[in-house]
Amino acid sequence: MAESTPAPEPDLGAPAPGTGPGTEAPRPATVLQTLRHLDSGPRGLTEAQAEERLARVGANTLPAYRRTSWAAALLRSTRDPFTAVLLCLGLVSAVVASWGTACVILLLVAVSCVLRASGEHRADRSMAGLRGLVATTATVLRRAEEDEAPDDREIPVEELVPGDVVRLGPGDLVPADVRLLRSQGLTVHQAALTGESAPVPKDAADAAAVEGGVFDRPELCFQGSGVASGSATAVVVATGARTRFAAAHTPADPGREASAFDRSVHGISWILIRFMLLTPPLVLMANATLRDRGLETLPFAVAVAVGLTPEMLPVIVTMCLARGAALLARAHGVIVKRLPALHDLGAVDVLCLDKTGTLTEDRPVLDRALGPDGHDDPDVLRWAAVNAWWTLQLADLPAPDALDDALLDAADEDEAMAYDGVAALPFDPVRRLATAVVRTPGRLGTHTLVVKGAVEAVLARCATTDEERERLLALAGRLADDGLRVLAVATAERPARAREYTAADERGLRLRGFVTLKDAPAPTATEALRGLADRGVTVRILTGDHPGTAVRACRDLGVPVPADGVLTAAQVDRLTDAELAAAAERTVVFARCAPEHKARVATALRKGGHTVGYLGDGVNDLPALRAADVGIAPRDAVAVARESADVVLAEKDLTAIGHSIAAGRYSGGNIATYLRITLSSNLGNVIAMLMAGLLLPFLPMLPAQVLAQNLFFDAAQLAFAHDRPHPSVLRRPILLRPRDLLRFIVGFGVLNAVADLATFGVLTATLHGPGGLDDSAVFHSGWFTENLITQALVMVLLRAGRDTAGSLPGPVGWAAGALAAVGLLLPVTPFGSLLGLTPLPPLYYLLLTAVLGLYTAGLVAVRKLPWLYSCAT
Repeated sequence: MAESTPAPEPDLGAPAPGTGPGTEAPRPATVLQTLRHLDSGPRGLTEAQAEERLARVGANTLPAYRRTSWAAALLRSTRDPFTAVLLCLGLVSAVVASWGTACVILLLVAVSCVLRASGEHRADRSMAGLRGLVATTATVLRRAEEDEAPDDREIPVEELVPGDVVRLGPGDLVPADVRLLRSQGLTVHQAALTGESAPVPKDAADAAAVEGGVFDRPELCFQGSGVASGSATAVVVATGARTRFAAAHTPADPGREASAFDRSVHGISWILIRFMLLTPPLVLMANATLRDRGLETLPFAVAVAVGLTPEMLPVIVTMCLARGAALLARAHGVIVKRLPALHDLGAVDVLCLDKTGTLTEDRPVLDRALGPDGHDDPDVLRWAAVNAWWTLQLADLPAPDALDDALLDAADEDEAMAYDGVAALPFDPVRRLATAVVRTPGRLGTHTLVVKGAVEAVLARCATTDEERERLLALAGRLADDGLRVLAVATAERPARAREYTAADERGLRLRGFVTLKDAPAPTATEALRGLADRGVTVRILTGDHPGTAVRACRDLGVPVPADGVLTAAQVDRLTDAELAAAAERTVVFARCAPEHKARVATALRKGGHTVGYLGDGVNDLPALRAADVGIAPRDAVAVARESADVVLAEKDLTAIGHSIAAGRYSGGNIATYLRITLSSNLGNVIAMLMAGLLLPFLPMLPAQVLAQNLFFDAAQLAFAHDRPHPSVLRRPILLRPRDLLRFIVGFGVLNAVADLATFGVLTATLHGPGGLDDSAVFHSGWFTENLITQALVMVLLRAGRDTAGSLPGPVGWAAGALAAVGLLLPVTPFGSLLGLTPLPPLYYLLLTAVLGLYTAGLVAVRKLPWLYSCAT
């Protein structure tokens, strides 16, 4: 007897035909083709086959998430350009033996890096409890031996392998990518994959090619979806990393475009780098040419460059963002995973989001009940409720369909229960309707069939003329185009009988009318949208739903949608990137969107100069979450969406986004104020130092005095991290624009330099003539005092803003007062003597008061210029 040749092993590394992640145009595969490819059958696998395949293809788990270590977070925090600038200055200071300056700068860099790394590491720990997928099980057919009958077994989903046959029922999560073998009334929620809010009907029949993507295939179900109704038996075609759901777990593109914060910091850093590279050579050349000084002025030149640098910028930025993130987490349950994302939230002017679960709740509500003539008819709702009630009671459904639930909520339940139920034919995706058979009170010997379902399916069973059917279809079409879900309701009377009712009895019906339903608006959506509009944030709806449904939701919530404000995915595909960027300016609703469309719209908006936030919770949202400046996900989003997001909300609620944007603008406003004040003040000091260095026979200020002045000023500005800006900062996005900031610091820097030069005149008068300026200690002390007092004035006057002069400074006011006190008192203390300072004559203080009064008037006048102060945001 010849030996039998073993069958070749199936290629389990590739999913079944037409089902793999690489499939762009779905290729139909019959049940037989799929089972042959997987070397399986309707009875499933044996234990031995399952164990061998598990060892070969691996466990059915998603790619593991690797948490960032504290050391890695610390190293990553040193990568921003400004930290690199400070490190270079610290090294240059060390080279010229300015050890005090070098130590202070390196200490500030270390503090900033530790604060930033610890903040992001703390957010990462907070996310750890949200990342794990909930452990679950699956019902699988397994056999101990080849010739034994299969048993239903409950096993962990990790042990599923391709070729396993699983059973699905209502409420089950699909444990892997599967191909249906048998199904009965099966509908599944695919919102996590496609964004479509309504359950999608599925059927095991061998289907011809369908339009759309692989998720539109009726015979396929995918990991990440859930069974809404019905039951099925299916064969597993892909597990683990080969599923569509797992394909989305690939890490974000390392070439992700820089965010708004990164672009701003990069631009500001290059401005400072240019100034700092230019300043030391100018100081050296001017002193060598006019004063015949050589390298002995190098420490002073480095000190001037350091004086121009806002050394505390990394610390202030990190403290502002970390404090804002901590307040958000404590007050609103919002986790900011990446601290710069809080600044980006403050800069957001366009928010992209889906309709379902954000603008609307994930449930329908009744809109109207209409008779065949298109007028309101309450009897139609009564019959629809009778159908919903008795279908639920007699068809042994686990829970009412969402549409039936809406009908029962809107109708008088007592009226529905006044009928006696006889039989029910539940909804199935082939018939597309449901039928309840009832006894009508007072009609003995008569049964009434109450039929409810898709308009086309019900009208096809009604006794109407073709002309009347066309009119009714047109009426239903207009209602659907208006964003409503339309169900037809019909009845028929039959003689009472004991014989079972079937689908063949659904004929000769009389149309009662239509019920229309719409998505229930989210309770807080209207108020939250109004708040976003008041803050200069426009909304774009990116949804997988019908365009009419999205427009209806916008209309119900008061969001204006112009006539040309709707684009479908098919229309987006026909636009070039430049055309899409132009169209995105006026388009409010993008409908029938696939993941790639959402990402493309977000990118187009960014190319148009907008700072874009994107709220998403499903696998289908991942490309857009990565394409936006700020990716936002709710806590109950799929794990991979939470991992890709920059900000995680406690709930999918626009109110929480409003709070987050407010926190971002407060933090961004404090950072912008710090930059305006410190850079303009520092630039004025540098200009004055350069001019004084050319006019005086000695250095205008000792390097130690420059460093001490900077430290006092920077320490006072730590108050900005605890400041609460005026509410006016919430009215518009806070964005650091380098070119506008440069215009601001030059304008106010020149004014500050004028005040310094006026102080030189005061010192001349105080010391009785130009010859008196040979007393370098008095000059250093006078300028030191004036600098700190003018910087204190700048903190108070420029902090409030152009339109908020009456606002109370709070902690900034106390810090400015302390700074002014240091300037006045330090020269008369022993510590001042160590710095080379000396007490000043009383006449100096009188003349300085006049200079400061004129300086204050100049500040108040100049800050009212809108072209200059517009760079603040």
